[in-house]
Amino acid sequence: MDIRARMRRRITTVVAVTLVPLSVAVGVGWAAATDNMFPTSVTGGTCWTGFRTGFPCQTDNSAVYFYMDSNGEYELEATDKSTVNNAIDGEYRPTALAFHYDSSPVFSGSGETDIIYQEGSTGLPDSVAGTTWCNAKGGDGLDCDQQYIRIRGNGYITYARSCHETGHAVGLQHGDNSSPRLLNSDSRLGCLVTPSDGHNDLGANNRENVNATY
Repeated sequence: MDIRARMRRRITTVVAVTLVPLSVAVGVGWAAATDNMFPTSVTGGTCWTGFRTGFPCQTDNSAVYFYMDSNGEYELEATDKSTVNNAIDGEYRPTALAFHYDSSPVFSGSGETDIIYQEGSTGLPDSVAGTTWCNAKGGDGLDCDQQYIRIRGNGYITYARSCHETGHAVGLQHGDNSSPRLLNSDSRLGCLVTPSDGHNDLGANNRENVNATY
C-alpha cells in the first residue's frame, strides 16, 4: 500500500471519529505522532537491497513467514529464539500482521521466507548492535521478498532490540526518516527509538502505521 492509500485510510478514520460525541472520540482517532512507515516524504519511493544500505522496505504482504538460524555461524541460541518469539508474540501478533514460523525456510526463487533472524557480529561496526537489510526487493520498489535481521550475540538479543529490528523488517523507520521528523530518541517511536534497546513496546504510533499499511 502506497502513501496515498495509507493517507486515504487515515482520512477515513478521522472522519468516522468526528461523527461520534466528543466524549467518546477522545483517544480513538489516528494516534500516530508521525508517519514512520516506508516510504515517507523524507525517504522517497524506493527501498534498497544489500547489507546496511538505504532505507527499510515493507514486507511483501500481511502474512509474514520467519525463520531463526538453527545452525552454522549465525545460529540463535535457545534463549535468544525465545526472546525473539516473545517480542513477536507481544508486539506484532496483535497487529494486522500474521506471523508464522517457517521450519523449512526458502532462500531463493518464489515464495522466499520473509524474515531470516541471525545472531552474529560479522560485518557490524563496533557501535552497531543489530541491522536489517533486504536481500530480494519486490518489483514495485516498496517491499522486499526476503529480509535479514542480524543482532550481536552475548546478551544483545533483547526483547526491545528484537522489536526494533522486526519493525525495520516490516518498513518502520527511525525518527529522522519520518514525516514529520522526530528525534530518534523520541519515546513516541516506541521500540523504534535509537539506541535500539531503549523501549520494549511497539507503541501506538507504530501500531497505527502498521495497521494502516497492512
